[in-house]
Amino acid sequence: MPFSTSLARGVAPTAPGTLHARTVTGDLCVPPSPGRTVRFGRGEHPDVDLEVGVDDLRVSRRHGELTFRRGHWWLRNTGRQLVRLPRGRMMHTTTEPVPLTTGYTPLFVKGSGYREHLVELYVADHDDQGPVSRRRADTLRPQTWALDDDERLLLVVLGQRYLLYEEDPRPLTYSMAARQLAHLRPDGNWNERRIEYRIEAVRRRLHDTGFRYALMHDRSEERPSDNSLLHNLLKGLVESTTLVPPDLNLMDDAPGGPDGTPAGQP
Repeated sequence: MPFSTSLARGVAPTAPGTLHARTVTGDLCVPPSPGRTVRFGRGEHPDVDLEVGVDDLRVSRRHGELTFRRGHWWLRNTGRQLVRLPRGRMMHTTTEPVPLTTGYTPLFVKGSGYREHLVELYVADHDDQGPVSRRRADTLRPQTWALDDDERLLLVVLGQRYLLYEEDPRPLTYSMAARQLAHLRPDGNWNERRIEYRIEAVRRRLHDTGFRYALMHDRSEERPSDNSLLHNLLKGLVESTTLVPPDLNLMDDAPGGPDGTPAGQP
């Protein structure tokens, strides 16, 4: 398989459990065999089976390994720098090994400065058919969640910075949102208590629906207005296109700016 082809496009049919791995300098295909270990890092054979970050001294000569046991390939970080997995999950040398799921998994080895070195992994499954052209197939719609009009308006106000695609967005505070909603809907009786109640209701409703991010604390004593959970809610709604930039038009008739202050005032 040419190196220009990413494993994200799929792999040729192989035995279930077969590990495919690829970096910019090489690739390999390893059948599932109990105790079999594949090592990757800056070093060369026989110290490693797959080279990665060969010009980066921040990458360890043996930076990670994958071992097949109990029916899975288990990933372990053996290097000095972190390994980043999908959804921002980080692995340190003290992190317990994690099993790979079938299909595609990209991991990134932290290097010098802002450099990260990609290691593509793909574990074959029973129904893998190899790379298949789907140019004429219907596009799958993203999963979205139903919101009533009040919920949408509230979430747009709280999450307007997310809908502007700011680099590091954060929700408006409930007090700021309440001031802006008072300008938008003077007869809506919006206040911090009502906002907190409505946000908690949305989080509870979406909690068990396959939402991508955590919406509830494990400990019941945590306040439902916790900023990290609100961040998760807004981030997930924007990423799923449940909330989209045109929703900002709901605030067009607001006399206040994005911080809830009347227009024209500092």
